[in-house]
Amino acid sequence: MEIAIIAHDGKKADLIDFLLKNEAILHHEKIKLIGTGTTGGKAEAAGFKTQRMLSGPLGGDAQIAGRVAEGITKMVFFFKDPLSSHPHEADINMLIRVCDVHNVPLATNEATAQLLLEAIALQL
Repeated sequence: MEIAIIAHDGKKADLIDFLLKNEAILHHEKIKLIGTGTTGGKAEAAGFKTQRMLSGPLGGDAQIAGRVAEGITKMVFFFKDPLSSHPHEADINMLIRVCDVHNVPLATNEATAQLLLEAIALQL
């Protein structure tokens, strides 16, 4: 199962902490992580094999949305920072819309991401 990881700058540390707390599940052979440029790099530095896309503002969100639309990416963890403005908000909304259109689970915070991971852990 391919899971996309994305985080705004103010939430990157939270996402990496979340990944580390759940490394037993995320290192399973059936799980593949992809991420936007910087987020993916931070995940790699924390010990996670991650296929890196472009940085979010440079089109990484759109690349992931394409993979969702193609049926490749099956789940998205996008830790959004609700207290900051983001110049590529249109790309973010497009990714959210594509997840909704294709019925792909999308977690925008740690609590939701944890519930999704626990649900798939039962199937591994």
